[in-house]
Amino acid sequence: MNRKMKDKDPQPVKVKPQRSLLAIRNIRCARRKWEVSRDQVDMLKGLTEDLELSVSAGDLMLLDNKWYVTHAGLLRVARRSHCSGILVQPLRKLSDPFSGRWVFKAIVYKSIRSRGFVGYGDADPSNVSSMVHGAEMRVAETRAVNRALRKAYGIGLCSVEELGWAPRPKAPELPDQLKTSANGNNSHHNGQPRLRDRLCLLIRQYQLDAGLVKAYAANYCGTATLRDASRDQVETFINDLAERAAKNRPELICQLNSYAKSQEVAQ
Repeated sequence: MNRKMKDKDPQPVKVKPQRSLLAIRNIRCARRKWEVSRDQVDMLKGLTEDLELSVSAGDLMLLDNKWYVTHAGLLRVARRSHCSGILVQPLRKLSDPFSGRWVFKAIVYKSIRSRGFVGYGDADPSNVSSMVHGAEMRVAETRAVNRALRKAYGIGLCSVEELGWAPRPKAPELPDQLKTSANGNNSHHNGQPRLRDRLCLLIRQYQLDAGLVKAYAANYCGTATLRDASRDQVETFINDLAERAAKNRPELICQLNSYAKSQEVAQ
């Protein structure tokens, strides 16, 4: 009798603790970074369960109350899924290097026998942020890869790099030197966005510490404060910061942390 009862006992449900812990970490990190609603939290749980992406690692971003996946997040999905390869090539007939217009085609092969998933990406000065003007070729290539990866792995989220506009998330408060400046750093210049807006987006995109960026900027411009720096100096700093963050973010973070030590000594 006891044996029969044991046979009828329901099997314990297998729980995936790693994904549960990742969801908890993602929710905590998201609440520290942004003001998230219940619906956004529920969606984040689903994304964590389906894609196993990390908010702290920069795989997901919340812009204008919508979740976006990043290029790093898509590559993480591809690597975890043992992607066989990605073929990327420019479409020269549709591109015009002289005007800064580029069109790329990317093919993602999920396995050796896969026929491939195709994605196209285009970029020109009119549909990229002013921060990356002059890098339209790399933007177009990234967009093509992102679209092909999203098709291959059934990811409905748009990627940040595919946006044709500069989103304005609620960024951390920036120093007063960038809010108001005697050199006009807070105004539009020849139709270009404000330097403060560009730096806000850069800090949010690469998850940088605003205070450390301020210290680094003053040292970079060779002035006691940013208020003493010219607009050209600040603009050059922002362009250089964007390029370094895109090429080697860990190295940039390491350099920014050195300013944290300097601030502690100063205090």
